[in-house]
Amino acid sequence: MQDLIKKANQQAMNNLQKAQPTLIGIGIAGEVIPGMAKKTVLHAGPPIEWTRMSGPLKGAVIGGLIYEGLAENEAEAVSLAESGEIAFDSCHHHNAVGPMAGVVTASMPVWIVENKAFGNKAYCTLNEGLGKVLRYGAYSEEVISRLRWMEETLAPILKEALAIRGEIDLKSMIAQVVQMGDEGHNRNKAGTSLFIREIAPYVVLTDFSNEAKSEVLKFMHSNDHFFLNLTMPAAKSTMDPVGNIPYATIVYTMARNGTDFGIRVSALGDRWFTAPAEIIDGLFFPGYSKEDANPDIGDSVITETSGIGGFAMATAPAIVQFVGGTPQDAIHFTTSMYEITEQENEAYKMPSMNFRGTPTGIELQKVIETQILPIINTGIAHKNPGVGQVGAGLVRPPMKCFEDALEAFVMKMAEEGLIE
Repeated sequence: MQDLIKKANQQAMNNLQKAQPTLIGIGIAGEVIPGMAKKTVLHAGPPIEWTRMSGPLKGAVIGGLIYEGLAENEAEAVSLAESGEIAFDSCHHHNAVGPMAGVVTASMPVWIVENKAFGNKAYCTLNEGLGKVLRYGAYSEEVISRLRWMEETLAPILKEALAIRGEIDLKSMIAQVVQMGDEGHNRNKAGTSLFIREIAPYVVLTDFSNEAKSEVLKFMHSNDHFFLNLTMPAAKSTMDPVGNIPYATIVYTMARNGTDFGIRVSALGDRWFTAPAEIIDGLFFPGYSKEDANPDIGDSVITETSGIGGFAMATAPAIVQFVGGTPQDAIHFTTSMYEITEQENEAYKMPSMNFRGTPTGIELQKVIETQILPIINTGIAHKNPGVGQVGAGLVRPPMKCFEDALEAFVMKMAEEGLIE
């Protein structure tokens, strides 16, 4: 039995290590994301119905419906959301990922990332910037206006620039940023800088006005997290070929919707194992405390699932200024993740760890045996819609997700007559 698992896990890890996430373009969600329709609303995390959604997710849904023109105001949006006419679904069911609330609607522009090794694609919205934003549940006129500017100006300019520039190898770029002090989840200064450096010469060659091109460059420059929305689909496209491998016990999805934390395990296909999302332990902005925090939310934990993010904190000591702790803590967190992973990443090397590869490939049995849970660094959303980010910190998934997944795996193996 263990030989079967070992062989399957090796195949899963080969798929992970061979991945070649590549930025190939920008499209409109309703035109490029599989299964997307005008009244489809995708969200972060495992599937959830409207009545169980958290404050920030409900706020983002309201904003998305107003942005789409399906509702004029909050009251109409809530009524529509309650009506049953809207098809809510997990981004992960549509080859997509979304930060924080993760809401994706049909008119939104999305990055298109292709894993060149396997031909599968992943999609993610463009990062809105800081302040009052849809991903934290804000839906004021300021938020909707910015989304329209992104649709009408930002995305078309970047799309044309990419068409001139050609495809961008995200795996190489992420490997660079990991050596420059980013961990790919909560610290994206190097990644955003490298992306601007890569795309700016082609932005200026587009046929748009100088004023519009300047706006685009300033917008990216003002937002250190712009690159996060590229690391996420890069990680998603990397992990999807790890799923659905018989007998493999590699966790290929971790995600949270602000109410539930969910994982999916390779051998168990598309089945989710969920438990209540945890409250994040971290640093809060002035005027806020744990009392204001929403439970853990967002698809950005796909970065940790693929071997960066919290798993690469040792290479990003400056991250502790944002999420708490010391540089030594960052090294400790990374070191402990080797206990629950299958391999070291062949591409993402950490100078502070003597260029050791990041711990990659969460193995279900090791989590249960060691009782060590994956470490995640993340932003903290206010529990009420519209308030926004109130801090950042560290969190771990509920152990119940892993216990239930292992129980299901054992039952599946018993059904197949592999164990008694």
